[in-house]
Amino acid sequence: MALQIGDIAPDFEAQTTEGTMHFHEWIGDSWAVLFSHPKDFTPVCTTELGYMAKLKPEFDKRRTKVVGLSVDPVESHARWSQDIKETQGYAPNYPVIGDTDLKVSKLYGMLPATAQGTCEGRTPADNQTVRNVLVIGPDKRIKLIIAYPMTTGRNFDEVLRVIDSLQLTAKHKVATPVNWKQGDDVIITGAVSDDEAKRMFPAGWKAPRPYLRIVPQPRP
Repeated sequence: MALQIGDIAPDFEAQTTEGTMHFHEWIGDSWAVLFSHPKDFTPVCTTELGYMAKLKPEFDKRRTKVVGLSVDPVESHARWSQDIKETQGYAPNYPVIGDTDLKVSKLYGMLPATAQGTCEGRTPADNQTVRNVLVIGPDKRIKLIIAYPMTTGRNFDEVLRVIDSLQLTAKHKVATPVNWKQGDDVIITGAVSDDEAKRMFPAGWKAPRPYLRIVPQPRP
């Protein structure tokens, strides 16, 4: 079955550019982002890995670890890293998984379980579905899944925005409205009664409708 939000992220052991990774152990009590690539030395992915390296300090601030995956050997990743640095200004400063046996891609439903063989001889088109972004919480459950086509570069600023929302709403009984960003007003969730909301938000709230109760963002 396809993975869904709320599922436990499958655990695995894999070789990365920073050594052997035991995925759940590596996540520890942090948040994590796993983002995947169909093949090394592909143009859109080159821009993505460089931009993620540039943004990594922002993920660090949010206690969020980053790991990439590409359906090629770790040795190839090392050569690709040089191109990324020379063309994007930043080399990957996070581990990148070498998924040569397609194990992780199949485990996460990015390639069919029936896919045969190894990465050898496979083209980017063969692996075009290996273009996912997953956010995983400290509880090892999947919080976000986004799949992108090969011709559309990913928006990692949006991933940061979602992590801000996930971390806020994990701590407080609120939800974030359309286009929300850090510091904007939020919505009291429907699971909170008015009586409970009065205790949680003694200053009150704006309610253009009874089900739409708007309050300032709680402090982190």
